Amino acid sequence: LDVTTAGLISITITGLSGSDKVYDGTTAAAATGTEALSGIIGADDVSLGGSPVYTFASANVGTGITMTTSGYTISGTDSGNYTLTQPTLSGDITAKELTITGITGSDKVYDDTTAATATGTFILNGVESGDDVILGGSPVFTFASANVGTGITINTTGLTISGTDIGNYTLTQPTLSGDITAKEL
Repeated sequence: LDVTTAGLISITITGLSGSDKVYDGTTAAAATGTEALSGIIGADDVSLGGSPVYTFASANVGTGITMTTSGYTISGTDSGNYTLTQPTLSGDITAKELTITGITGSDKVYDDTTAATATGTFILNGVESGDDVILGGSPVFTFASANVGTGITINTTGLTISGTDIGNYTLTQPTLSGDITAKEL
């Protein structure tokens, strides 16, 4: 038995696992499982209650990030003989995917190349409020085929993100479409 200096028996909570999440700029966390008390002697009347709150030690992307717990309480006739240790869990925070909107693939007349263009204004979507993330780079647009057709996929490369918070994000290059019309001879 683990007896504290005050003469109380220390009990713990088992059965929980920290939940992973996608980066959202906060330290809010969650857990899964069924909580159970461990360390109660015999048939002592001790029940677990309260409203647990889980908190990541860091809001940034990482693996095995420590999660602290608060809010669990014990009650029952014999609860005065015990002290409850809140569980410490861990979980991963994965990068949030950013997308780009506001641009449209341009149609062109057949020229035997896959070179493509787009029009519009790039809009970066998904950055959490207050984060320093800036869209940049030199976009290159490329038709999936050089042949005449409608709704041909236009792949984009070359767009980048910069700023102090980019480690919490991934950037998905936009996929557009456009038509290649026959060249008049």
